[in-house]
Amino acid sequence: VGFKVEQGKTLAIVGESGCGKSVTVQSMMGLIPMPPGRITSGTARLRGREVLGRNMIDGKQIRGAEVGMIFQDPMTSLNPTMTIGDQIAEPLQVHKGYSYRRAFDEAIRLLELNKIPEAEKRAKQYPFEFSGGMLQRAMIAMAISCRPSILIADEPTTALDVTIQAQILDLMHDMQRETGMAIILITHDLGVVARMADEVAVMYAGKIVEHGTVDDIFYKSAHPYTLGLKEAMPTNDPSKQHELKPIEGSPPDLFSAPRGCGYCARCPYAMQICEKGHPDSFIVGERHSSCCWLHHEDSTCRPEDLYFRDHD
Repeated sequence: VGFKVEQGKTLAIVGESGCGKSVTVQSMMGLIPMPPGRITSGTARLRGREVLGRNMIDGKQIRGAEVGMIFQDPMTSLNPTMTIGDQIAEPLQVHKGYSYRRAFDEAIRLLELNKIPEAEKRAKQYPFEFSGGMLQRAMIAMAISCRPSILIADEPTTALDVTIQAQILDLMHDMQRETGMAIILITHDLGVVARMADEVAVMYAGKIVEHGTVDDIFYKSAHPYTLGLKEAMPTNDPSKQHELKPIEGSPPDLFSAPRGCGYCARCPYAMQICEKGHPDSFIVGERHSSCCWLHHEDSTCRPEDLYFRDHD
């Protein structure tokens, strides 16, 4: 797994459940319990500074202060015994050295910024008194309270209705424009990707199988898995309506990962070499790469076959 995200840009990490999206960012944040988990190799750099393997104190200084995170389920991510205002104020006291009064006043301002009505009253309430959409707004307020350089959003619109989803995405976009922060957006919703992302990393079986700009991914898909995701997505465009095609089979068990390409067993373009070894990353465009043997010079099936099917 390898990627970078630039200031003021949004990178979307896309893939079905169990492909390793959340584990990847939790590893970067030092949130993987060890044991049973462990990081055996790799680097994660923030402005050139290595953040993997830092001790607990250093990790806490980075989390919240320089990297904020919106978790998938705010109902289980917030402390039910603390008021919303106290939870937003806490990182300001820890990382910025604010007094309790100043931090709580800033928490109220952040709730107002996140369009929560009666913010002063709401700041004194507990999580169970908030709706799902309001809890997600409170999570965003907490995540951006210290003006982090990077905001990691792990499926921030899961279980929200479409109207609230749109409001949450617009809110994140407004925060990005105001602060210049980078966003790493984890999702399986390609509609969210089209709305928010500058670049996209498609993950499958713990690996990034395709990486490119949002236009590359949507209009020049270079990996069969990406194409499969798109064909399984409904569309409102009458000119592009088609029968939804599910991806047959299931992802591999990563505890006994296949020797070759992880997508081989489900891929309509699979060749013998796909079973023998995982493909390298092939450059297929200026900022576009794909880990697929179709792009090898000796492949009998050309990438153009994918493009033709993509626009059929």
